[in-house]
Amino acid sequence: MAKNNTNTKQGFTIIEVVLVLAIAGLIFLMVFVALPALQRSQRDTARRNDMSRVDTSLVQYQTNNNTKSNNLPGAGSWKGKADFKEGNNCSSTDTACLFVRDYMNSGAAEMEKVNEFEDPEGTPYSVLITDNWAKVSDGGSGTLGVITFNENSKLVEKDGGYTVGGSNPFSEHVVYIVPGGRCEGEVVKQSQKRHFAVLYRLEGAGVYCIDDQ
Repeated sequence: MAKNNTNTKQGFTIIEVVLVLAIAGLIFLMVFVALPALQRSQRDTARRNDMSRVDTSLVQYQTNNNTKSNNLPGAGSWKGKADFKEGNNCSSTDTACLFVRDYMNSGAAEMEKVNEFEDPEGTPYSVLITDNWAKVSDGGSGTLGVITFNENSKLVEKDGGYTVGGSNPFSEHVVYIVPGGRCEGEVVKQSQKRHFAVLYRLEGAGVYCIDDQ
């Protein structure tokens, strides 16, 4: 009697192979799309933490300078990418530069030392400290709504206050410090003179606003 061959091996069908490849491709696509978004989110989290450092440092500044009218640095700007170079020390009137040097750089005595106040991408943050709200809300030449670091990143009017606008606001890495301001979502609005708000445009989406209230 002939015996049936029970050891016959069957391979994968074309449909099974295509299905496995499709699933693998879908997984790779999801990773390819999700990974950059996750990395942006992680960088933005680091930026929020940096803005919290600015907030805490401003409170410390107020404590150390309690004889001033609002205990906050005066109006000024420091262009991190352009102004950070070897031998560039802060002058006595360079309020933003002095704040970065003395409060954001772990006590580094001179600006030619390593700048620790930088974006997670490795670009130094820039800082713009506006006039106190009480001075700039009267429609004069220093009106807050027209304060411009450059045309790519500036404060613009929104919902009765101001936020970061411009054609490419994130790329400039500008930290805005607004004495006399308070946060309502992404917008800074007028508060008491001694208070302040900090604004920064995130990479993913939106403006992060933090204040001392």
